[in-house]
Amino acid sequence: MSLRIGCGLSEHPEARVGALEAATQARLGLDGDDADLVLVFAAGAHLAAPEASLEGIDEALSPAALVGCGAAGVVGAGREIEAGTAISVWAAAFDDGVAETFHAHVEPLGDALALEGLPSPEDASGLLLLPDPATFPTARVLQELGRVAPAVPVVGGLSSGESGDGGAVLLRDGEVHVGGAVGVRLEGVELLPCVSQGAAPLGPELTITAADGHVIHELAGRPALEALQQAILGLDPAERALVEGGLLLGIVIDGAKPDYAQGDFLVRGLLGADPEDGTIAVAAPVSTGQVVRLHARDAASADSDLRDGLALRREALGGERPAGALLFTCTGRGAGMFGVGHHDAGALADELGAPAAGFFAAGEIGPVGGEPFVHTFTATVAVFAR
Repeated sequence: MSLRIGCGLSEHPEARVGALEAATQARLGLDGDDADLVLVFAAGAHLAAPEASLEGIDEALSPAALVGCGAAGVVGAGREIEAGTAISVWAAAFDDGVAETFHAHVEPLGDALALEGLPSPEDASGLLLLPDPATFPTARVLQELGRVAPAVPVVGGLSSGESGDGGAVLLRDGEVHVGGAVGVRLEGVELLPCVSQGAAPLGPELTITAADGHVIHELAGRPALEALQQAILGLDPAERALVEGGLLLGIVIDGAKPDYAQGDFLVRGLLGADPEDGTIAVAAPVSTGQVVRLHARDAASADSDLRDGLALRREALGGERPAGALLFTCTGRGAGMFGVGHHDAGALADELGAPAAGFFAAGEIGPVGGEPFVHTFTATVAVFAR
């Protein structure tokens, strides 16, 4: 299929004017065609007047389908606006394919929760998901999606901007929602996910030889805490300095390919350790036989990991420039992590050379080892083929 994507960014202080400005810029990338799908990421004054922002977008694009969310900061046109009023508009037109928007929410069902509004992922080419972190059980929903549709990539981010009364701002077509999740079910639109977790692998790989739930009892046949301490002692001084800034554990997901690489480690924090039992607890379920490795946050590794991942996606497209991309980057990244602004947006511009937009999320959604997860300090990208 042929896919055209355009993006626009505006920092105009008035919501309607800024939305109209950004949407008009985005329309230029559609070669005169109508917008089949629009994604909107809005910050600052747009959170107080989302209806005005929708009016401006509708005037410029009249999209057949639209979803979006409030953001702490937005990405577009190779730039990252980390604070203040800004709106980023991503528009797509395609000759074939289907974009079905939805608003999903949970309802009490006895002691459990019933999920309503989420379309069947079967036969989908991808799902874009923008949940409210306060009212939507994203991790549980992703686990279920991974079970029923393991081949469908799910990419997105948790909304990070609130309205004046403290609620979420979720946009779907002409409506504003304050809870749940909005998203798009795509069919016939090729989406390649890319997840850069922003952590450097350190030390040896260790196999879990005893575990229960989130607790690791043994690593390589030794008490887990002892094996972990030994691995840290074996690091060089520079690596040990990274660990002192925050120790993480990378876990190879069971579904990862046999020749797994850095991107197949699910990076999670340590919840604690029990010196008496020699156990450690990690912020993810673990099982006997899984391979783990020490990781630490590192800007240089985050940079190379993102660029390498994007280069691989472009290689998968035969070296051709993609139609465009969506970027969901953590609020903990940006200038605070890299020391300079516009890092992730600049990496996409360098490696893909295609229109891209997105936002700073309160949690990023993307697959590791073929399973969808919520991440932190991560940049997840949806790369769209032409």
